[in-house]
Amino acid sequence: MANTWSARLTELGITLPDVVTPAGSYVPAVRTGNLVYTAGQLPIVAGELEVAGKVHEGAEGVVTPEQANRAARQCALNALAAVHGLVGIDSVVRVVKVVGFVASAHGFTGQPGVINGASDLLGEIFGEAGVHARSAVGVAELPLGSSVEVELIVEVA
Repeated sequence: MANTWSARLTELGITLPDVVTPAGSYVPAVRTGNLVYTAGQLPIVAGELEVAGKVHEGAEGVVTPEQANRAARQCALNALAAVHGLVGIDSVVRVVKVVGFVASAHGFTGQPGVINGASDLLGEIFGEAGVHARSAVGVAELPLGSSVEVELIVEVA
């Protein structure tokens, strides 16, 4: 039976955004064999960066882990849009790996909780097929000052 992830998205009330225009000399997603690799996706909404700044808990003037978690969810939506733009969302067999980067203020070690925003979304949409390997990495800076960046590797039919 073919996957009907598009129906699942509708059921969840989720609309995939337009594919984000690359900020450099690359494409949003590439297929090789039965794998699709997405470029790192930022929390771009309607052409604007949604969340910028370093992430830390309990500090003034920084992005909270909760805000960054929601941004990671948006990054995953943008990555799925890139997959859909290349091969169609219904061709996804499973999510293989998520790599998440968090612009972290000194001492912040909650990167896994931030990237759960992406992982949880993938679980909502794909169920068991959304269970994946993952890296959640703290970094000093991200493109455009973003707080979070997420990339996906998915298996497709």
